[in-house]
Amino acid sequence: MGKSAAHIVWDWNGTLFHDIDAIIGATNAAFVELGLEPITLEQYRALYCVPVPKFYERLMGRLPTDVEWEVMDEVFHRYYAEHRVTCGLTEGAAELLADWRSAGRSQSLLSMYVHEELVPLVRGFGIEPHFIRVDGRTGPSGGSKAEHMVRHLQALSVVDPEHTVVIGDAADDAVAALHVGARAVLYTGGSHGRASLEKVGVPVVDTLEEAVEAAQHMAA
Repeated sequence: MGKSAAHIVWDWNGTLFHDIDAIIGATNAAFVELGLEPITLEQYRALYCVPVPKFYERLMGRLPTDVEWEVMDEVFHRYYAEHRVTCGLTEGAAELLADWRSAGRSQSLLSMYVHEELVPLVRGFGIEPHFIRVDGRTGPSGGSKAEHMVRHLQALSVVDPEHTVVIGDAADDAVAALHVGARAVLYTGGSHGRASLEKVGVPVVDTLEEAVEAAQHMAA
């Protein structure tokens, strides 16, 4: 496999891993701690952004204090960890990963979910062998994926950013892709609605199958 081969960098939460219900529940659990009203999936998809404190600012009318952020972040991750066990892979994801690998193309996984928890979760679904690298977040939560993407691709010496497509569910996935000279396809089944994603200026699709088809053409 040379550097000219097509490569996909997959996002995890909201893309390969269909966990939006757990995320909404965790978000609302965090809001309860500060006496905020719960939000709906539609509100979440319309307002979500990174860095995450800015998302809370859109809902609260101000940035959370450092103490508030620490409380909300701890509650969110504790609730999410308890409820992620009810979540599974997005429909068709396992087959798409297997098919891409069988075609002799490479793929990797970069998530903002903490690395030590991500790896066993991916392994538990039996899909780890499809990836040439799996990276989760190191360091504090709440930031952008862009710098993590730089380190991820630097570790993949056989991958050329010009032939790389990032598939994710958030505007930040596209920002991270453009930051390293890659392309992006955004999927509507996760954290953003179509209207929010279309503002980014990259292809937007409703299924992972469509995302892979687009990636194949874009990375050629």
